[in-house]
Amino acid sequence: QVQLVESGGGLVQAGGSLRLSCAASGRTFSLVAMAWFRQAPGKEREFVAAIRWSGGSTVYADSMKGRFTISRDNAKNTVYLQMNSQKPEDTAVYYCAGTYYSSSNLDQRSAYQYWGQGTQVTVSS
Repeated sequence: QVQLVESGGGLVQAGGSLRLSCAASGRTFSLVAMAWFRQAPGKEREFVAAIRWSGGSTVYADSMKGRFTISRDNAKNTVYLQMNSQKPEDTAVYYCAGTYYSSSNLDQRSAYQYWGQGTQVTVSS
């Protein structure tokens, strides 16, 4: 089993920045990739970004490119999401996810076996 714990959420003004962290523990050696998803009130959970542990290749949702950056620290088993130029529509609960399938379509919720509890991000206008 793998446990994922997010941190770093909070309240930020429009145009500001936040960095989320996701710390993985347990059988982390089984993980192939990690991702961030988000879910706004009344909306479906949507893909934000993903990163592979080996090599560090990344995938972004088109709407997040240029403002959000996903990165990882293999030694700390931690994935980060740097969010810049934030907008009120970025308000959501942000979830960290992990997968052990190497052939995953990393932008699909169904690709992930492990999920964190989520961290709230609120962007005020």
